[in-house]
Amino acid sequence: MLERIHLAILKEIDQCGSLTAAAKQLHLTQSALSHSIKKLEQQLGTTLWIREGKQLQLTQSGQYLLSIANRLLPQLIMAENQLRQYAQGERGTLHIGMECHPCYQWLLKVVSPYLLSLPDVDVDVKQKFQFGGMGALFSYEIDILVTPDPLYKSGLYFEPVFDYEQVLVTANNHQLAHYPFIDPEHLNNETLITYPVSVERLDIFNQFLMPAGIMPRKHKTVETTDIILQMVANGRGVTALPKWLALEYVPKLQLSLVKLGKKGIMKKIHLGIRKEDLSIPYVNSFFTIARQLSRLDKQSI
Repeated sequence: MLERIHLAILKEIDQCGSLTAAAKQLHLTQSALSHSIKKLEQQLGTTLWIREGKQLQLTQSGQYLLSIANRLLPQLIMAENQLRQYAQGERGTLHIGMECHPCYQWLLKVVSPYLLSLPDVDVDVKQKFQFGGMGALFSYEIDILVTPDPLYKSGLYFEPVFDYEQVLVTANNHQLAHYPFIDPEHLNNETLITYPVSVERLDIFNQFLMPAGIMPRKHKTVETTDIILQMVANGRGVTALPKWLALEYVPKLQLSLVKLGKKGIMKKIHLGIRKEDLSIPYVNSFFTIARQLSRLDKQSI
């Protein structure tokens, strides 16, 4: 039935005015061109052009197909060019999945230089997945997973790109504010404010409180970092955050940072990707910029 070559033929005939010139432009023989259109006319049951002397005159059907050709052919050419750029890693949309709230703040630091360095690549960020972050990677819902807790599975590659320490954040006048470090028992009578994430996935619980058999007096959940820290600064509770993130708020709010345990809780932000996508240049560029950011920020972690 109708194929791209038919549209191209009608467009060239309209521009060139003759079968010979159109065939030359399309690198076809005149007989091949005529045969192609004649076969299409038979299939459609309508005539696309008629001869008037030496000139070809498009019929109403031919004029309609020409209007289609003028709209579609430039779009097809553009699509092909973009697909070539995709294949060469020069253009695309990088779909990023986030598995932790603080990771979003870190991501903003990477996205800005990334977009500046790759003007033909867009970024899309997803924070909620139907089957979790790992499922989103396997189902091609996302291209990169940003997570502090990688799960190493066949076909996936994870790379640590950012080291940080998880710390307790209190108001400056809180009784724990000037401790060199705290033990789990110190939170026994505290209100702990966290993001609305299951307890099993919160480091303050699974790496600090639960192993010691301790639970805070009260557990509150708040969606945004700004509100959490406003509540902490006003004595409504304490929270646990990456040190690098909490330090950004210390100049604005009356906050103190306290080590969790004598050794502290050290974490890493990992980037996860399907191994088959490791060779895509614009994906590799994201990893490169993330590594560069990590080196620049190490002194502030």
